[in-house]
Amino acid sequence: MSITIYHNPRCSKSRETLALLQSKAIEPSIVEYLNTPLSSEQLTTLVKQLGFTSARELMRTKEDIYKTLNLKDETSEAALINAMVQNPKLIERPIVVNNDKAAVGRPPENVLSVL
Repeated sequence: MSITIYHNPRCSKSRETLALLQSKAIEPSIVEYLNTPLSSEQLTTLVKQLGFTSARELMRTKEDIYKTLNLKDETSEAALINAMVQNPKLIERPIVVNNDKAAVGRPPENVLSVL
């Protein structure tokens, strides 16, 4: 089983999700996406793996940068993906990927569906 967590160690939900995985004897590959930004291809794949219809569903819409960039009115999927590439803080967290399935750990128990 090859499991990856897109993780922000400063986020309590991200830490809780990682602890949940470890409590199930799973040692995931940890990607600190703020230090290692994701490419547009990786983000596009994540949107599909999560079953989202829009990249906006992967975004933290309450972040100041979301408002500053006026993304509420953006209709281009490419522009939304590019905004997350340029500003990884916009990406919802944590995300756990297992093969071709993914889940956002909000709440942390959500990720159990992809294990």
